[in-house]
Amino acid sequence: MNKFKLLKSKANLFILFSFIVIGACNAFQDDETVITHHTSDDVSSGNYMIFPQQDPYMLRTIHRAYDLDLETPLRCHVNWKTQEMVQILPHNNVSFRIERNDINDSLPDFEVKNFSFDNLPAEQALLKLTKEAGIILVAKDAPYPTLYGKDLNGSFKEVLDNVTRSADLFYRYDAKTNSIILSRRASFTMYTPSSRTILLGFLDILRGAGITDMVTNWRDYTITFEANLETIDKINSLITDFEDNPTMIMYDVSVFRVIANEPCGIVWKDLLKDFKFGSIATDQTGVIGRVLTVTNDISREHLQKFVSKYGTIQDISEGHFVVPTRWFSRFDVGRCGKIDNMEYPLSVLAKAGLDKNDRSYSEITLDTTDGDITRFKVRNKLGENFLIIGLPSEIFGPAKEGTETIVFIVPRLVRMLKTDEKIKNRL
Repeated sequence: MNKFKLLKSKANLFILFSFIVIGACNAFQDDETVITHHTSDDVSSGNYMIFPQQDPYMLRTIHRAYDLDLETPLRCHVNWKTQEMVQILPHNNVSFRIERNDINDSLPDFEVKNFSFDNLPAEQALLKLTKEAGIILVAKDAPYPTLYGKDLNGSFKEVLDNVTRSADLFYRYDAKTNSIILSRRASFTMYTPSSRTILLGFLDILRGAGITDMVTNWRDYTITFEANLETIDKINSLITDFEDNPTMIMYDVSVFRVIANEPCGIVWKDLLKDFKFGSIATDQTGVIGRVLTVTNDISREHLQKFVSKYGTIQDISEGHFVVPTRWFSRFDVGRCGKIDNMEYPLSVLAKAGLDKNDRSYSEITLDTTDGDITRFKVRNKLGENFLIIGLPSEIFGPAKEGTETIVFIVPRLVRMLKTDEKIKNRL
């Protein structure tokens, strides 16, 4: 009899525990922490969450679907025979603008006087601020940085703006639920002039800033993305800078692999025999590889003819990316290549600027998802190209000894011209 009671008691406890777990799971379906003004012993109202592990057998998108990329016709083709060193592109006389996508209702209108807090996490400081107003605070990705504030005065909005910006946070107010939602990132839409070149340039900039999840509308020239406060400030600064100085540098890129006939690989010193002296202006050694600045005497065609003496050439990727002056942009090699290439995760990052006398400077970085491979700082004249050699293909995966990956880059100057006339899109 006692044994039966014990089993019955355990069964009841198990059922009770199951209801608590189910309740806890339902309470946090939106992956956010609600900070309330009271404490509770209820397990489901705590400020902690357990995220379920990802199912390794979960179905994923078929990789062929990823092959569809609307940028491919614009980005993944380079005419190596006719290249303009300076290109003038018109665009419509429309200013950039960035709009936040989240609905943000008007905040309650009241004054804050002598608001102070000492070494509190931002969410706790804001909890103190909103307590008297009875506003619910929702922290989507807390904890946030610790702050100090003394005798803050002004409207509720002014003080809220001050505290959230100090912690690099966004907020939005939902009047229906009387709640303020905090987050490190927010969704934005950037509206650009009707120019595909400008749109490509800003896509490359966003990727250079680490933003990869974007939706581009090629009909209305908009980009929708999520970003943190620091990135939005940089983008706004770029827009101001670009409208004052609408000049960009476009890099045409060719990446190819040479499978060596012999273990010794390509004998690069023979470049000095096959091409006249002066065809190579400068050379620099990086952590891995070397970068040469070369004249048009060493074109992509002549270069491939030279290296074909030492092995079989395999084209990996070609395309172009756009860099507004003094900003980083990114070209993902795999975007214009096959998914099964070893070099698929390789990216070329560049920061560019213009000097006097038709000179420019470029900071070129090669990286993969595992981190930087090498980087170079190069100054060149307009008409000089970059050749990165000495990259063993073993960096990217198993390869025959002596096999080398080569990156050939042609910088071109693009000047944007505002016009009120109707224009046809072209690159």
